[in-house]
Amino acid sequence: MADDAGAAGGPGGPGGPGMGGRGGFRGGFGSGIRGRGRGRGRGRGRGRGARGGKAEDKEWMPVTKLGRLVKDMKIKSLEEIYLFSLPIKESEIIDFFLGASLKDEVLKIMPVQKQTRAGQRTRFKAFVAIGDYNGHVGLGVKCSKEVATAIRGAIILAKLSIVPVRRGYWGNKIGKPHTVPCKVTGRCGSVLVRLIPAPRGTGIVSAPVPKKLLMMAGIDDCYTSARGCTATLGNFGVRQFLSALGVWCHSPPTLPPGVFPFPAKATFDAISKTYSYLTPDLWKETVFTKSPYQEFTDHLVKTHTRVSVQRTQAPAVATT
Repeated sequence: MADDAGAAGGPGGPGGPGMGGRGGFRGGFGSGIRGRGRGRGRGRGRGRGARGGKAEDKEWMPVTKLGRLVKDMKIKSLEEIYLFSLPIKESEIIDFFLGASLKDEVLKIMPVQKQTRAGQRTRFKAFVAIGDYNGHVGLGVKCSKEVATAIRGAIILAKLSIVPVRRGYWGNKIGKPHTVPCKVTGRCGSVLVRLIPAPRGTGIVSAPVPKKLLMMAGIDDCYTSARGCTATLGNFGVRQFLSALGVWCHSPPTLPPGVFPFPAKATFDAISKTYSYLTPDLWKETVFTKSPYQEFTDHLVKTHTRVSVQRTQAPAVATT
């Protein structure tokens, strides 16, 4: 789906609607100017599934009650977890339900420095977005000494932060949901990002980074606006680290007048609020059911294996 969307009218395609076209941004996704090339796009995870190497060959041994219920097929879908607001502490739970459809992309890698006695300690901060292009999206931020370690950690954090995305219609309820159900606002620091429903066929009118997040969330049409210091907090394309080539761009690309990079964190906050509004179609009386922890208490007791830690004490020495 990511490759299809990159064609005409997609993210950064030549015929992209509004501000979302590639021609409007230098160094955008696959623009060929400090990007990744025209055919493949800029992201590391473009067109591929979630990363993983030898760790995927090992059998998953859950360490939390939720993980045990998921592995034993007591919880059938990710929506059951969201219904009871159960915290997800293992990224393998996300892989269990969405592993085949997840796509990840590195939004930005930036260096951060700390002043120490010996000088400046440089580390790399990675911003990674992950989603299935069908109502689930996550954003992870990780800082590490090495770029590869930061990316791997950001992918794990992005999986743990995956949220459901509610989609709706701009007008009549014809076909599949294609836009946000109502106007939603996300905030991070001084930045305020607003998502506005758009008619079918409009596309995502946004800067490249929010556009990628909205696409991963499965939103096809949306207007966006931003206020505040939008040049910070995970912006796109400025001092981009080209990890594939091992080249650091010291001269940030200049943006056209009136075009500002949108931060990813504020956009993700706005997307996660789509289920925060109680619209009239959700006014039906709620029927409360038992939590999975209460419903499968007996199963958790039977399958629980207690690990005993034996402490060795030194023999007492007699004193005279």
